[in-house]
Amino acid sequence: MTLILKPLDHAALLAVLETVAIAAGQEILRIYAEGCDFALKDDQSPVTEADHAAEAIILAALRKATPDIPVVAEEEISGGHVPGDLGARFYLVDPLDGTREFVSRNGDFTVNIALIENAAPVLGVVYAPVRGVLFTGGTAGAQEITVGEGGAVTARKAIGCRASPHDLIAVASRSHRTPQTDAYLEKFRIADCVSVGSSLKFGLLARGEADIYPRFGRTMEWDTAAGDAVLRAAGGITLTLDGNPLTYGRRNQADDADFANPDFVAWGKL
Repeated sequence: MTLILKPLDHAALLAVLETVAIAAGQEILRIYAEGCDFALKDDQSPVTEADHAAEAIILAALRKATPDIPVVAEEEISGGHVPGDLGARFYLVDPLDGTREFVSRNGDFTVNIALIENAAPVLGVVYAPVRGVLFTGGTAGAQEITVGEGGAVTARKAIGCRASPHDLIAVASRSHRTPQTDAYLEKFRIADCVSVGSSLKFGLLARGEADIYPRFGRTMEWDTAAGDAVLRAAGGITLTLDGNPLTYGRRNQADDADFANPDFVAWGKL
């Protein structure tokens, strides 16, 4: 059921999310340059000092700017700090999406912040600090922003998904590609398949460099929400295998953890 929410200035909030993501990304870059150890969480995924430092920056800023909007953040959830009733509007935060890429030092990691309203991602920012690229998505469309030295914004441009060509360009996870992914892609005419880490895959679809991103295997909502928001703002869509748009705020699932996604396929323009 769609609930009527109090008015919110999406444009002003998106500007806040841009600033916060860049600040968190600059702290990640500092730690990345110095180097740090990592630990394994209960699910055997890695976590570093950079994850925690970035999340602290993001949480402080969001709670100051919008204290009435709950925040679901990966490391808080991992630490057992689970919010109560979320209502129809909440944030999903992954302070360092692609920690494996961070540890392996290939640069394919991002800062992800998304606003969810009535189970849909309506605002999102995806910042790749090593690449100096920030993707944003909201009601006014999607943008690609160039971030230079010290986190300064040096350029911005509108982006959009391309119409699907006869031969598709696919993107797939660098660290989590599965046989199911390859089997699914065999259903289509695929000219090339690009492997890239983190939510950068959504960015490639959003700026018209790729057409399809299937994901089979465990992901969490904070992994996908920001990239999905950018993709939808660019004219694409993320669908579950039954053909419905991917939704957010999944709790009390019989066969999986809170905030776990089902398998999905992200598309440019269908």
